Amino acid sequence: MKNQILDLEKKYWKAMETHDFDTVKSLTRFPCIVAGKNGVRSVDEDSFKKMFDSAEGNQLKVLNISETESEIIGEDSAVIAYLIELAYSADGQKSSEKCACTSTWVKEQDSWVCAMHTESELKK
Repeated sequence: MKNQILDLEKKYWKAMETHDFDTVKSLTRFPCIVAGKNGVRSVDEDSFKKMFDSAEGNQLKVLNISETESEIIGEDSAVIAYLIELAYSADGQKSSEKCACTSTWVKEQDSWVCAMHTESELKK
């Protein structure tokens, strides 16, 4: 089960890399809670789609996922935490960052969906 949650995270990040909104949407519970360097917010599907579309043309690449820790809370909920290294390319500018991420996954109608995700940029 713990491997399944990690596989779902990887599938989510792969869909972000390839700008595959349908896959991202199928793996997200709406409204979802997102926390990161821009604060904390609850995001409905329309707002999420606008955020997703605003990144069109930007390139995201997952370089590495490491130090994964996950816990199965019950038959229908699980949490995962990990470190991720990302590379970005936007408007001709390249950058990279390393973040500590957490996600909460819940099972709804026999499918696992992410209900909350956090990203905390690590010091370089």
